[in-house]
Amino acid sequence: MTQNSSEAGAPAGGVKKHFIAMAGNIGAGKTTAAKLISQRLGFELFDEPVIDNRFLRDYYADMRRWSFTLQLEFLIRRIEHHELIHTVPKNCVQDRTLYEDPEIFAKYLHGLGFMDSRELQLYYEYFERMNRDVIKPDKIIFFDVPDLDILMRRIRLRGRAEEKGIQRDFLKGLAGYYSTFPQVMKQKYDIDVLTIDVSRIDIREKEQADSFIETVRAYLDE
Repeated sequence: MTQNSSEAGAPAGGVKKHFIAMAGNIGAGKTTAAKLISQRLGFELFDEPVIDNRFLRDYYADMRRWSFTLQLEFLIRRIEHHELIHTVPKNCVQDRTLYEDPEIFAKYLHGLGFMDSRELQLYYEYFERMNRDVIKPDKIIFFDVPDLDILMRRIRLRGRAEEKGIQRDFLKGLAGYYSTFPQVMKQKYDIDVLTIDVSRIDIREKEQADSFIETVRAYLDE
């Protein structure tokens, strides 16, 4: 969790706290967007737990060996975030949702043969038990990038060492699951999702950042 000293995101007395979460394929720009929301709107930022993840490098080197272990690691860390968010009085923004792992990554890794059926079932048992009483996001912002070449360029540009081996076909498989993500979130978890095609959007540029923040404000006011 990144601490933010601004109190702009603290709800006024009697006003419901906002909890929003970013979703999207690898390289879509979730982290940049979450940081921007934190900086501009004063939301408490909960980073995706990748920097200190003890299994991520091993996972990308040998997915068949480490997929199940990595999914459990992410599950525990994201549940910890939800528990912390419940105690934070400020508005909160989360970089990647809790639900993308069971609904997208776990299913996809199982389909690729990197998790066997026993591991997948055990993962879901952990998820169901740990997810019972955690606070849910009020809203999700889903960054859609249909052009996989754009995702590949963004991944290369940010230069995370552990992501060097990511292939276009891997992102394509994830994109297939992401295509139904908004419907799954609404129908299965009763969470609204705002989908934004960010293929041609660079929110690092001021004008586009301003426009994005206004979109977020309007979404929160719905």
